[in-house]
Amino acid sequence: MTGGETTIVAGIEIPSTDPVFLAVVLGVHIPLGIACVAIGVIAMLSEKRRGRHSKFGTTYFWCLLALSASATFLSLMRWDENYHLFILGALSFACAWFGRSALRHHWRYWVRLHIAGMDLSYILMLVAFYVDNGKQLPIWKDLPHFMYWLIPMAIGVPLIVRALLWPPLARPRAGVSI
Repeated sequence: MTGGETTIVAGIEIPSTDPVFLAVVLGVHIPLGIACVAIGVIAMLSEKRRGRHSKFGTTYFWCLLALSASATFLSLMRWDENYHLFILGALSFACAWFGRSALRHHWRYWVRLHIAGMDLSYILMLVAFYVDNGKQLPIWKDLPHFMYWLIPMAIGVPLIVRALLWPPLARPRAGVSI
């Protein structure tokens, strides 16, 4: 059902009636976003070595690239309303690219740079989701707008700091348990 310049799908308001916009949102962007969230969690929770972690990490990277491309397309269609989502998408992918490059080229401190880049990309992706959709989500809709930015960072940044202080690939020091 549609009303004015919005379309309601499953109780969620999509700010357009343009069929191309709706097709990209529903057929590409949302499925990619769900895939990135799920695949990113699997990569983060997998043992840090070749195999499951690297396979899911690589899949996350390419899905995030496609998600960022669809976000760019959608932002260009509604630039005045969505330019900030383009910026968040570009920053998210840039962080993932940085983290992946640190790993592939074994830069100095590559483990920490990889962790920071990939984890920041995930946080920025969640920030973009909440900034765009928080006003329609249960519980979130009652929060002030700045919380859509703050909550993912307040949860994610301490986890990144913990991982940076005790990287999963670092050898435990004698007498120190993690």
